[in-house]
Amino acid sequence: MKAVGRESGDLRGKDITLALPTLTPEQRAEALAKAAEARKARSELLASIKSGKENIESVLKKAKENKTIGKTKVTQLLKAVPGLGAVKVAALLEQAGIDPDRRAAGLGERQREALIDALK
Repeated sequence: MKAVGRESGDLRGKDITLALPTLTPEQRAEALAKAAEARKARSELLASIKSGKENIESVLKKAKENKTIGKTKVTQLLKAVPGLGAVKVAALLEQAGIDPDRRAAGLGERQREALIDALK
C-alpha cells in the first residue's frame, strides 16, 4: 500500500482491497436465483420494446417506480428501439446531455424530456 497525505486522510494512490462477504450455500443459491430473475425481467422488457408492445416514452416514465426499468441502462433501452443502433443511440444521448452509463432511474426530468423530444 502506498501512503499519500497522511495528515489529511487522503486515499488517492492507495491500493485498497475489500473482502467479499462469505455466503452460505443457501444465500448463494438465493442470490443466483434473484440475479437470474432480474436478467429474465430485463430481457422481457427489452423484447417488449423491440416488438413495439412498449414505447420508450412510457418505459422511461415508469423508471422511478419499476425496479427492473430503473436499473436498466438507458443505452440498452434505446438500442432495443427498432431502427436505433449504437451510433444513433450515442448521438441521441450526447444531444440530450446524458452519460452513456446512466441508468433509467437516474435520469432527471429535463434529461428524460430532452431524450423523448429527440426521439420524435
